[in-house]
Amino acid sequence: MEDRLGATFAALCAIRSVFGEERAVADHVAAELRALGLEVEEDDSARLSGAGAGNLLVRIPGPTDRSVLLCAHLDTVPHDGVVEPVLEGTGEGEEPAWVSAGDTILGADNKAAVAGLLEIARRFARETPPVGIELLFTTSEENALAGAKAFDVGCLRSQFGYVFDQASPIGEVVVASPTYFRIEAHFHGRPAHAGIRPEAGRSAIMAAARAIASMPHGRLDDETTVNVGGIRGGTQGTNIVAEHCSFLAETRSLDPAKADAAVAAIVDAIHDGANEPVCSCDVDVSVERLFQGYRHAANAPQVLAAEEALRRCGYAPTRIATGGGTDGNAFEAAGFPCTNLANGTEHNHEATERVTVAALEGMLAVTLALLDVLGTEST
Repeated sequence: MEDRLGATFAALCAIRSVFGEERAVADHVAAELRALGLEVEEDDSARLSGAGAGNLLVRIPGPTDRSVLLCAHLDTVPHDGVVEPVLEGTGEGEEPAWVSAGDTILGADNKAAVAGLLEIARRFARETPPVGIELLFTTSEENALAGAKAFDVGCLRSQFGYVFDQASPIGEVVVASPTYFRIEAHFHGRPAHAGIRPEAGRSAIMAAARAIASMPHGRLDDETTVNVGGIRGGTQGTNIVAEHCSFLAETRSLDPAKADAAVAAIVDAIHDGANEPVCSCDVDVSVERLFQGYRHAANAPQVLAAEEALRRCGYAPTRIATGGGTDGNAFEAAGFPCTNLANGTEHNHEATERVTVAALEGMLAVTLALLDVLGTEST
């Protein structure tokens, strides 16, 4: 199983699957599962999520009616070029790790988890698992959890589930995740010749700049962050006062009230920038909550089971809060308990992304131990 895991992972990484372009990787995964004799259900979530394929669900019955959901997402963030996974550090005394040979991401987020779940499927397609398994492969996770949001959790038979989507050392168990808002502002000024009659113009760029300068930025406290991710506007030349400018911002907080307060501060700054007399502009503002935060109870059964599985595999469990969101946020918001476990990947969304062979094998071992733990509890 461990020998095959690396080959499975590398094959997945080589398949382009930017969100919205998941068809090829979904077909590959579905074919692998069907070759094992498993029935694969693909939902119609692509119609709602804009993904290139629907979410894939596979059920493997256990000795009782009890089951657990194991979830990974098929898509990656956008990137140029073709991913060429290579294994480095194979010399004596070196730690073997998978990396990208070029300037692209590797795709370990989240194909490290997809590979692990395919190995789980291969094992238990021919033997009864300790507990029933529902394997879910989602799409468009990197696009604000669009696939998971469109998935009907009502079809699940499990009481709770796990996603393996935290790019940090194995052992970390995410017990809190933030509420996340996206704010978009479009400024509409008045064009004028910049060299002859600039006073007749109203610069949308200036209004946006003043708004951004007066907004909160960065880490506001231990629970809250704000960022401006992009700005665009103006024309190709320099001799026209900019009529249009827009920017995209976000705020996240583990405390929903703080997230609301940060949104209010950003929106106030946007309107203040638009109302500056020197650059008075009209402005359109949209605020969208992309996902709702959650916090697990200290005695949540899925957290306790994960911690026991980690201990059995020699890892020290550590409960953490994260600033990122996963499919687990969408499932929690829909009323289905779901815990995110760190999978040992590093530098996700970057060209330096990597995952060690030890981490791939370690998370497979943890997942098998988790099934054993849950199987023992169900007897």
